[in-house]
Amino acid sequence: MERYKNLGGNSSVVYYEIYPDSIVVQFNTGATYLYNYSRTGKANIEQMKILASAGEGLGSFINTVVRNAYERKIR
Repeated sequence: MERYKNLGGNSSVVYYEIYPDSIVVQFNTGATYLYNYSRTGKANIEQMKILASAGEGLGSFINTVVRNAYERKIR
């Protein structure tokens, strides 16, 4: 997994991994979630990929838009 840049300095996101139709996000609690096209929506996943790569806004986007629309909790 790639370390999230956290340019804003206050994100709960620590790591992420991008796949063609999904993204895995690990939070500072250690909880890790899989978000994918079928559960989260293609537009949301693509936006999450952009935010993850930019290193800013991913945690806020998850909290305000995606919320609990993840495919599964990995750990």
